Amino acid sequence: MQIQPILAALRRHRLAVFLIAMEIALACAILCNALFLVFNRIDMMRVRSGVDESRLVVVSLEGVDKGQAADLAARLRAGFAGIGGVESVGIGNAVPFTQRAGEMGFRLIADDMHYTQQGHFYVGDPQFASTLGITLASGRWFTPDEYGPMGDFLPRSPSALIDAAYARKLWPGQDPLGKSVYTGTSAYRVVGTYAALVRPDPDPQARHNTLLLAGIPGDGLASVYVLRTTPEQAARVWSEARALVARVAPTVVVDLPHSGTMQGLRSAYFAPDRAMAGLLLGVIAALLGITALGIVGLASFWVQQRRRQIGVRRALGATRGDILHYFQTENFLIVTGGIALGMTLAFGLNLALMHFYELPRLPLAYLPAGALALWLLGQLAVLGPALRAAAVPPVVATRSV
Repeated sequence: MQIQPILAALRRHRLAVFLIAMEIALACAILCNALFLVFNRIDMMRVRSGVDESRLVVVSLEGVDKGQAADLAARLRAGFAGIGGVESVGIGNAVPFTQRAGEMGFRLIADDMHYTQQGHFYVGDPQFASTLGITLASGRWFTPDEYGPMGDFLPRSPSALIDAAYARKLWPGQDPLGKSVYTGTSAYRVVGTYAALVRPDPDPQARHNTLLLAGIPGDGLASVYVLRTTPEQAARVWSEARALVARVAPTVVVDLPHSGTMQGLRSAYFAPDRAMAGLLLGVIAALLGITALGIVGLASFWVQQRRRQIGVRRALGATRGDILHYFQTENFLIVTGGIALGMTLAFGLNLALMHFYELPRLPLAYLPAGALALWLLGQLAVLGPALRAAAVPPVVATRSV
């Protein structure tokens, strides 16, 4: 089929073509970015925590008195360990899917004037890592003499473990064991790496930039308790743990938003992401529906206007397939023009989202995906009007000639 007659027909309807092309361009820009955001959120919700989520119960406390922190930690540890089904109890400063407690900038070079890196420093007692179920990737765990009391913010300890993926980013192509990180006046030598430990508040830009330090329970390390049990007993253990805190330490408050089963904490943490993904999917569906209605309306209008032209073509020997292909090709050209403009708009919209909401750059793969979706939508939307046009008998269409 020759394209020139189709282009000539489109030039006679410039305004209608412009409007539908602009609608498709806007749909392309929004569709590409919305799909990116949806898959970005879905990917985040599937983030690997690195801990045995189904077996963990977390009890976070508020109002811990500094002077009684060590005694409180000992009493609560003993009480939690006495709950039926509890296998071990660890004490730390934070756990995944809760609030940050050890976020700090640090240096990789001792005399560097700037804190060039940013990470979350988990601090835990000797049972913390094993209770969470963290897997050692290389090196070793802390030795008993490496556990130190808390300083102003971090423990006075000589050693650190680090997430294996994060270590590869900090020292690409090098063995991280023996390397040091510097923060404030403290230096921590890396003695091991663990397979994974997600940040308390993971986001697309920083998921596993975590380090683990060795601390002694007491002032600064007496507010977060992790109980290891079985998946079947987690709910019961959580209920009994809350009751025990009320008996043993009535002056402190259980921080409910950051306490519960680890699976419940994950679900609660990603609830806004699920809501956003659902909302964006609704926007995508509505956008595609409106775009399809626009294409159907324009195609139906043109079919009605061109009944005489269709009849003449049929009388001159055009088949139903020729008429169908004519409208499909015409729609393809309009949609392609809209997509070409829409790709530019998609990048512009992504730049705005990067600037105002610190979102990552839109991957190029989403552009052909959005284009393919709109091409397919355009062909499906025009199919009904095109079939009606192809079904017009020549004698009916030419009676008014």
